[in-house]
Amino acid sequence: MTRRALIAGTAAGAAVKAYGRFGSVELGVCEPAAHFERAVAFGFDYYEPEASEIAAMDDGAFTQFKARVLASPIRCKAFRSFIRGLKVVGGDVRPDDLRAYVDRTMARCREVGCEVMVFGSGGARNVPPGFPRERAMDQLRSFLRDAGDAARRHDMVIGIEQLRKEESNVINTVGEALALARDVDHSNVRIIVDFYHLRKANENPDVMWEARRDIVHMHFANPSGRVWPKRPDEDPEYRHFFRVVREMDYRRGLTIEAPNGSMEKDAEASLRFFAEMLAG
Repeated sequence: MTRRALIAGTAAGAAVKAYGRFGSVELGVCEPAAHFERAVAFGFDYYEPEASEIAAMDDGAFTQFKARVLASPIRCKAFRSFIRGLKVVGGDVRPDDLRAYVDRTMARCREVGCEVMVFGSGGARNVPPGFPRERAMDQLRSFLRDAGDAARRHDMVIGIEQLRKEESNVINTVGEALALARDVDHSNVRIIVDFYHLRKANENPDVMWEARRDIVHMHFANPSGRVWPKRPDEDPEYRHFFRVVREMDYRRGLTIEAPNGSMEKDAEASLRFFAEMLAG
């Protein structure tokens, strides 16, 4: 990490402390495992790497990553990109391989603090052309019940993520994710809300009020370019979204998932944005 980035991170961390750490909400950031120390320097409350990246590490690399995390003041409380390289629906599902992957991946993620495993994984859950959609939904429900059992064993919860149609041809709205979670009816299977996908689907943020008891995590990006949010006037639904977040007394994690940007360039302004929005 460069001296300039470290200085910027210290300033941003001071901004977080000055605003009381965003009230009841914890703020995290989605980045690769290699950038973990940057999140610590910038004052984030937790980190959210890709579960598939952690799963792909050899034992030595994972041991080193775990040591870095446990030596720091923060943990990897959430993980995204749960399933890669395996299918959850369709004719190519390998149930035994899927169960083994889920159990091993959750075990590793729990060792570095995982509380929420985000299930977006569009490539794994996309319904193949010509495949019966109701059969695909049965497969999704079956997978989530099995994964919910694994989540219970590893003391975490799965959060179903709605994805825009460009990334997934199933579960594209918060309402659909909520219906699936309630259909699965498992205590360790809930939903997350991703503001970027919510806006791309033109879904009203008021849907969060109905889903409030099932929301265990959130993702956020400026929907114009999927960049780090910095100003309240960037999007007409920002204030509406955060008003509902405050009204539902949300007390969990909110992660910046903005692949088109960087902590060095964007974190300080974005941290101030969240402090303002969450304060009302």
